[in-house]
Amino acid sequence: MRTFRIAVIAGDGVGQEVVPAALRVLSHAGDKFGIRFDCTYYDWGAEYYFRHGHMMPPGALDLLADSDAIFLGAIGHPDIPDHITLNGLLLPIRRAFDQYANVRPAFLYPGVESPLRKYSGGRIDMVVVRENTEGEYAQVGGFLYHHHPDEVAIQTAVFTRRGIERVVRYAFELARSRRKHVTAVHKQNVLRMTDGLFLKEARRIADANKGIAYDEQLIDSMTALLIRNPSRYDVIVTTNMFGDILSDEASELAGGLGLGASINAGDSHCVAQAQHGSAPNLAGTDKANPVSLILSAAMLLEWLARHRTRDDLARAARIIGDSVDVLLTKPETRTVDLGGTLGTRAFVKCLTDEMTRRHNS
Repeated sequence: MRTFRIAVIAGDGVGQEVVPAALRVLSHAGDKFGIRFDCTYYDWGAEYYFRHGHMMPPGALDLLADSDAIFLGAIGHPDIPDHITLNGLLLPIRRAFDQYANVRPAFLYPGVESPLRKYSGGRIDMVVVRENTEGEYAQVGGFLYHHHPDEVAIQTAVFTRRGIERVVRYAFELARSRRKHVTAVHKQNVLRMTDGLFLKEARRIADANKGIAYDEQLIDSMTALLIRNPSRYDVIVTTNMFGDILSDEASELAGGLGLGASINAGDSHCVAQAQHGSAPNLAGTDKANPVSLILSAAMLLEWLARHRTRDDLARAARIIGDSVDVLLTKPETRTVDLGGTLGTRAFVKCLTDEMTRRHNS
């Protein structure tokens, strides 16, 4: 039995509930294909911050480095400013392990209702590939006359040819296995230098991938076009800030953030992370929808399958995805937020039962 080492950060709020739920599904899938996951748990997040004054300890990144992958629940607390949680945990992990692509599928499952009434199951199926370490998130800038009436704030977006090239290539490779269509989203008419470089690289890579259809959209137009005709889009590649916005919009059109899978992918490490936040109002109620992190676990398996060249990992990912698909088609096996009656634990029980049934059939 092959063993993979998983670093687990459950984090805050409902992260403490959806992480055990998703890990149970991950372990169940592994058992079916002779795969074992050796999990190391880290109690980093808001409670750690309240005790120690920082989100994770010195040397935390070295502790994560030996893992095959990282499993992250949700980070955030009403009493901690978001910039502290972002810069104290999430961004350091992305940068340390060079996780340059944030990949967020948006798929409308049969049985799930979209806010766009005319769209039924399967008619929304896209992936937003977001540059994940540069742009506005590079945190370059500062304040002049801080806390004074004449205060000035400067924040510089950082774009590199290497950073753009690799995330655009990732999008084209992904499109090759899907409907073979890439849309680059930008604001080049205003951001002439940064988004100009982004488009220059995107066009160069598109020219080298003649079998993939390619088009471009301005970010402001794209937010409207996604609502008008989401079924037109396959793979969307864009910058860090714009990808943050578009991926949330796409997920809402496909039924909500509770269904949105997400990975932060690099060449050596991958983080599976739910799209939704810590939702402190739901913490401890057994009402959190674990599907987002469960599907993120399946994406993690797919990433491991590609980087370890192992078909058993890909088959484990498929049985998770196919089983989620079955459960969401029926009202009696949906979670409360989707009009069903199941809590977090009950949904996982139904899901593992369906995985066993599919594996044995």
